Order: sequence, then C-alpha cells, then structure tokens
Amino acid sequence: AAYTERGRRTARPEDYPRAEKALRTSLAVRPGDAGALEGMAALANARRDFAAARTWGEAALKRDRGRWTVYPQLIEAHTGLGEYRAAGRALDRLLAARSGPAVLARAAAVHRDRGNREDAAVALSDAVAGARTPVERAAYLERAGQLAWERGEPEAALRHFREAVRTDPDQRAALAGQGRALAALGRTTEALSAYRAALAKQPYPEYALELGELYESLGLGQAARVQYDLLREQAARGTAAGVDEELLLGRFEADHGDPESAVRRLRAEWSRRPGVEVADALGWALHRAGADGEALAFARRATDRAAGGTVRSALYVYHLGMIERGLGREGPARRHLREALRIDPGFSPTRAPRAREVLAELGEPSVADAPDFGAGSGG
Repeated sequence: AAYTERGRRTARPEDYPRAEKALRTSLAVRPGDAGALEGMAALANARRDFAAARTWGEAALKRDRGRWTVYPQLIEAHTGLGEYRAAGRALDRLLAARSGPAVLARAAAVHRDRGNREDAAVALSDAVAGARTPVERAAYLERAGQLAWERGEPEAALRHFREAVRTDPDQRAALAGQGRALAALGRTTEALSAYRAALAKQPYPEYALELGELYESLGLGQAARVQYDLLREQAARGTAAGVDEELLLGRFEADHGDPESAVRRLRAEWSRRPGVEVADALGWALHRAGADGEALAFARRATDRAAGGTVRSALYVYHLGMIERGLGREGPARRHLREALRIDPGFSPTRAPRAREVLAELGEPSVADAPDFGAGSGG
C-alpha cells in the first residue's frame, strides 16, 4: 500500500510492480485477506485498470462487508468505467457507513462528476475544516482549487493552491494547479515557474502536456517539443509499469501528433472504459482525423446528461462546438463555444483564444437565418 501511495504522490510508476509483488506475497501468505484485496484495488486504480479495481474491490467487500475503506476504491473504479449510477450507490453506502473529511472529499468528487459544483464546493470546504493532518488538509485544498479553476474562478483557485503548498510543501499537484490558474490570469512567467517546480518533483506526463501547450501559446515551439518528449518518456515508463496511458497519449496525438493513431488508441480505450472522458477524447480525435459525423456522436455523449455527461467541462463543450462548426452547424457551434467561455474563460491557453477567434469568424446570427412563421401564425 505504501508503494502504491508513493507511486501516486511522486509519479514513480516503478513503485507499482513493487506494490504488486508485495500484495501478491501477502495474499499467498494469507489467501483472501481483505486488506490485501483492497490494496490490489487501489493499485489497479492507480494504474487506471478500473475493471480490475472493481473486481478486487468487490472481492474485498465479499470477504469483509464492514470494510468501509473499500468504497472509495469502488467509486473510483465505477467512475473510470463510466458506471455513474454504480458510483452513486457506492457513495451512498460509504456515507451510511462512515463520516469525516475523507468521506466528504470523496462525496465532493461524485458531486462534481454529477455537475453539482455547489454541493462539491461545500463538501470540500467541510473536508478542509475537518482535516486532521497538514498533508490531508493540503490534499483537500488542492481539490478545492481544481474545482474553482473548472468553475472559471482562477483567483479563488490560486488562493486554494497556494494555501495547499504552504500547508504541505510536497503538494506538487497544487503547484501544477498554480500553473493553470496563473496562465488563466495571464501571469505566464509565474505560471511557467510553477509548472517547472511541479515537474521537478512530480513528473506526471499530464503536467508536461500542459506546460508544452503553454509554451506553444507563447510561440515557443522548441520549448514545447522538449515537454512533449518528456511526456512520451514518462508515458513509456508508466506503460512499462502497467499504467494505462492510452487516454493521455490519444489526447496528445490528436492535437500534436498523428490523429489516426489517436483514433486507434482511443477506440481501444473506449472498449475498456466507456466513460465521458474517453467519449470526449475519441470524439475530438475523430474530428481531427476528419470524421466529423462520427465525432459528433461521441462529443454529444460526453456532454449529454442522460448518458452520464454531467461534468460541466469547458473543454468538452468547446470540442462539441468545434465539431459542429466542422459540420456547418453554425448556430449550435456558436452557442456551445460561447458556453465553453462562460464556464471558464481561461480553460486553455491555446483553445480559449481559438474559441474566441472562431466566434468572431462566425459572427452574429443573420436575420435571414431566422424561421419565417408567416402572417397570422401567432409567432
């Protein structure tokens, strides 16, 4: 369990095979041990093998029905697999079995996924207030910062992220969060410094992608390519350690590499975990590969509440608007691009400016495009 946690916190995927070896040794010594089964579920989640995490978590609960700590692992697994109702049921069982800041933080994540951002913010605020250790408090502050950034509130996000780092200097996710918030505020020099500091101690490939795109927005192509090379290197390390990096690599290839390769990767990923994250990424990859008709179905799924697309994501709505524009559907495109900028005006250093450019190109709706109901129609 310690190897798994260290791997998560430090972006050291080499710890995951060590964790698996230790956990399987534990199960060999004491077959069916609920703690080891839960440990395997946590490890599978860290590797984004959500189907395995669900299997291990269910086995742990079967062995020990009172083991409430399994429910957070099941919530993460169900969410990763796009099983949002099952994630909600697991949360209900967790809330019935336990209370406290860790439970509130998990509830906040589910509220956020359901599009209930106000409920998520309240739960995180209560979790921060009830945290028992600096490390725990900093983790909840980081999540509160991320939620504020997604809501288009970069100043509030920055306050949360900075407080998280003051509380726990090893909270590297909060440093990367500072980079996002500062970039949205136009403070690019500070944003670059924050990203570099985060990558120095926690070299997640996601951070390298974000920093590379920030360099791109500044016209620094060579610096961006250095980060993209780092992304490939880190993703290869993760893959070698059993981590599923296909979603990240698919997103990267769609925008910065080979869109056809992105489609192949993401189709396979969709077969493994058909959730809204993968639907959005696959839809965008199909658009980039020139298949806008098929892309639209996936983009709609990522933003359709009935299909689980309840996350209010500026990026998802931007992708939908751009796909609609590619299909000549100017009215819906205009509406969704405006919505993306309303959700978060600074959601991306490259995409938010592009949304504004396209909106300027589309202009205002023409009166000639309005439906003519005719005289005496009552319209």
